[in-house]
Amino acid sequence: MVCWQNGRFRKRAVHFLCCATIAILWPGICAAQTPANTQLAAGDLNRRVEELLQKMTLAEKIGQLSQYAGGFLTGPNAEQVDISNLIARGEVGSLLNAVGAETANRYQHVAVDRSRLHIPLLLGDDVIHGDRTIFPVPLGLAASFDTGLARATTRMAATEARADGINWVFSPMVDLARDARWGRIIESNGSDAFLSSALARAYVEGYQQGDLGKADSVAACVKHYAAYGAPIAGRDYNAVDMSELTLRQVYLKPYHAAVEAGVATVMSAFNSLNGVPESANPFTLTQILRHEWGFNGMVVTDWRAVAELINHGVALDEATAARRAIEAGADVDMLSDIYRTQLPALVKSGQVPQPVIDEAVRRVLRVKLALGLFDHPYATGVAYVAGRSQRALARRAAEESFVLLKNEAVSGGEKILPLRGTETIALIGPLADSQADMIGSWAASGSPQDAITLRTALEQRPSVRRPLLYAKGTDVLSDSEAGFAEAVRVARQADVIVMALGEAAAMTGEASSRAHLGLPGNQEKLLEAVAATGKPIVLILFNGHPLALPWAAEHVAGMIEAWFPGIEAGPALVSVLYGETNFSGHLPVDMPRSVGQEPLYYAQTNTGRPATGIDLSHPPGSPAEQYVSRYLDESNDPQFPFGWGLSYTHFDYGVPRLSTQEVPLAEAVPAHADPLVTVTVEVRNDGPVAGEEVAQLYLRNVGASVEQPVRELEGFQRVVLGPGESKTLRFTLNFDQLSFYNAQLERVMEPTNYTVFVGGNSLATEQASFQVR
Repeated sequence: MVCWQNGRFRKRAVHFLCCATIAILWPGICAAQTPANTQLAAGDLNRRVEELLQKMTLAEKIGQLSQYAGGFLTGPNAEQVDISNLIARGEVGSLLNAVGAETANRYQHVAVDRSRLHIPLLLGDDVIHGDRTIFPVPLGLAASFDTGLARATTRMAATEARADGINWVFSPMVDLARDARWGRIIESNGSDAFLSSALARAYVEGYQQGDLGKADSVAACVKHYAAYGAPIAGRDYNAVDMSELTLRQVYLKPYHAAVEAGVATVMSAFNSLNGVPESANPFTLTQILRHEWGFNGMVVTDWRAVAELINHGVALDEATAARRAIEAGADVDMLSDIYRTQLPALVKSGQVPQPVIDEAVRRVLRVKLALGLFDHPYATGVAYVAGRSQRALARRAAEESFVLLKNEAVSGGEKILPLRGTETIALIGPLADSQADMIGSWAASGSPQDAITLRTALEQRPSVRRPLLYAKGTDVLSDSEAGFAEAVRVARQADVIVMALGEAAAMTGEASSRAHLGLPGNQEKLLEAVAATGKPIVLILFNGHPLALPWAAEHVAGMIEAWFPGIEAGPALVSVLYGETNFSGHLPVDMPRSVGQEPLYYAQTNTGRPATGIDLSHPPGSPAEQYVSRYLDESNDPQFPFGWGLSYTHFDYGVPRLSTQEVPLAEAVPAHADPLVTVTVEVRNDGPVAGEEVAQLYLRNVGASVEQPVRELEGFQRVVLGPGESKTLRFTLNFDQLSFYNAQLERVMEPTNYTVFVGGNSLATEQASFQVR
């Protein structure tokens, strides 16, 4: 029986035995790479693990693999058990949602003071975009293209979480999301593997600081492994069906980046991948994660995912579900209570080998020891205040997340933005004064009371010379037009109308997929009624799904994508509206014209019949226009493409210059080696004000043995330029950027032609070419 050959398992029918059992009993057969987290591999730490393991009963071992809810429930059908009694018996390894120092310490005291071996608990929580200080939702933060900002926000979140007793955060979520219908796109870094990978590394570095033992570090948990962001029809929890080529070439990259950054834990996903549920998938959990990537941390399932193996149809009963999950590599059962109830008998009967249990327990204990929980298990309980430093970082994050989508001239010839401060402004819309919606979904321990709305910020702005006019107009999901008349009345009194429309926070996130991507309720009717006054409109969008708004894109002068910006929403928006801060955000996704375009992403392959050079805005008129890859009733192009983001100034790009026009073939190039190609490009601010640009480098590869995307992001840099100032930026390309998976699933470079594009979005035109020979 062949288990491992050329870096891949060749007989997948034997995965359970091969990966879960043989790798433990005879590790030389399926040897892993160098451990990804060196702290978890430390000799002293692992000696302590072995000493503790030798003292543990089977019930105590399985207890370390069992997780329960210590507070509120964030999912269905959680088993209700006597948690405190189980903890005292040493039969609980971790809790989630035990939020707050008092609650956390109460449970920790039971574990440390009353259990036989005094093993502390891992206490996890969904800290997605801040713990107490709430930052923009992850999709919004991704629009900043700022890895330093990602580190700073997660560093603050970790500090606050640890003070609250949380030592483990279920973040970052790095599922690539290319379908705007999917509700959890809001928690993602968008549709691009390079951007998401860069942010994944930054998140892990911010949470863990390279040292889990620091008092304000937390164990990060990259999720949802794997390919959870590509469900069929964009419907949450649905199956994922994709080729292994696409899986490896695109969707696995951000998870791998997090593992390379030393992430301590991984969460397996709800979905099935090519027919195998991910929480019982040895191909992803053992072959790829552990043997190919060298991951030496702990895997936890998502909420009751072990029990859901029965719903998936791959297990007839709880015992089979437990066996399949633990042997596949799922170390910890979240909330099913199936490991505790089923594994003892399975081990005693020999159906699950004892070494499989022991190895899973080792992984849990390593994380606890690395976090220093045996020495410092308790929370400090520092009182939270949304003070100056917290608000400053939250405001900076919000400002960098905003994307100026459109800014056209109005009467008088000047662009509608920035506002001058002399206008009478009518603020209209259901999201203009909603604190709860500003902090978005999955706001951890954040409080809506800490959020400052746009209405409040505009009313408090000291330099505004005229009073603000305000009308709510409608509710987010209303069909009542009772407020329309008042909205139209105040609009007629104004010089400029600012409309705050979009989704409610509860319409985004888990279990919140949408089949329609327009403005919900009757908000578009409200927009059209206000637009009929003829007054210029700035439309501010608060949303988690990228919305399809063709009417608005055609009829309003100014459009801003604000996402859900966090507690400093209002002040940050006022700052950019009045030009005190320039826009610098760029879209991390494509915004569609219609839902029928989904899934929509810029990095598509060209097809044998591309629609290049054809007017896609009209129905086809000739056979040459009809028999191409296009829609009859919609353009192929997005309303706003990936990387799009306007500014109050203008940036001009020179032609990129290459260090060479020929690159020798290479099997692999170490990360520290000299680059294969260096790309330099001059960027000039030729506008009237200072600005910060995100310069983006894209590659196109033609002549390869398998189809490649029309272009892919392979580099980005933020650059600050004053009026008339220019800088030369330097990008490097190495094996990672110039290699791909061939049809045999080998990572290779081939003799091909590359085109480099550099510019401010994915439509960049400045280019240069080189060959690999």
